[in-house]
Amino acid sequence: MKRKKKNNIGTLFTVPMIVSVAVIVIIIIASILAPIIGRYDPDALNLGQALLGSSGEHLFGTDQVGRDIFTRLMFGSRTTLLSALLVVLISIVIGIPLGVICGYYGGKLDNIIMRIEDVILAFPALLLAFLLVASFGKGIANAIIALGIVYVPMLSRLTRSLTMVEKNKTYVEAARSIGFSDVRIIFRHILPNCIPTLIAQLTLDIGYAILDLAAMSFLGLGVQPPTSDWGAMLEEGRQYIQTNPALVLAPGLAIIITVVAFNVLSDNIQMYLDPTQRKLPPFKKLKKMAGGLVEE
Repeated sequence: MKRKKKNNIGTLFTVPMIVSVAVIVIIIIASILAPIIGRYDPDALNLGQALLGSSGEHLFGTDQVGRDIFTRLMFGSRTTLLSALLVVLISIVIGIPLGVICGYYGGKLDNIIMRIEDVILAFPALLLAFLLVASFGKGIANAIIALGIVYVPMLSRLTRSLTMVEKNKTYVEAARSIGFSDVRIIFRHILPNCIPTLIAQLTLDIGYAILDLAAMSFLGLGVQPPTSDWGAMLEEGRQYIQTNPALVLAPGLAIIITVVAFNVLSDNIQMYLDPTQRKLPPFKKLKKMAGGLVEE
């Protein structure tokens, strides 16, 4: 029996979960401490140091204009992560309220909004973002807004489907019979029960946003030189891949590792928060079990 308790607690901290969280934390810390850890100015040109290989002074070498790749990689993580978070934030602010309203009330408003979203979803997401940026103009701000708009229908439809399931449950009928207002039912009862699935989806969306933003910067529609960004670093270094492979490998691996870490984290969050998939006890039982182990 004691062994079973230990195993249940141990399953909360699976190896993939620990590794993914550790990777994300390291990247966040590196982005915050970039001015302290980085020994060089990420934008300062030094043509005399161009295309140097890996050394003690330059961990990943230098790029075609003598900038330290490792320093730019850390400063680029700031731009990449912050931009991805802003994309997801835009989709949250617009998508979740739309989804909840459409799912709860239905009717003509639901039909109109869903048809508009059908039109948006008819286009490939990245292609539509390209068209929007081409209309608004190049730049990271316009790229964030464009991708945020593109992500709205996906999150809105997910929220709508979750709301439609929840509104037909007994607790909602009980709340109505007591006389609770629709606003209270939606935001105090229905929406909290949708949050577990939404958290998992939003974590996954951060990874997708990092990929999409990198693609836009690679094509010259996102971050503009000389600002450090992983996608822009890929574009700048592709011509010199044979001279110094780190110009492409460093930002490319950074994108891959970060996106995989967010995907793994999303899967583990979904498995833990979803009662139909969870093999773990709830938090209260975990606390009691941990207390019992301490006493033993």
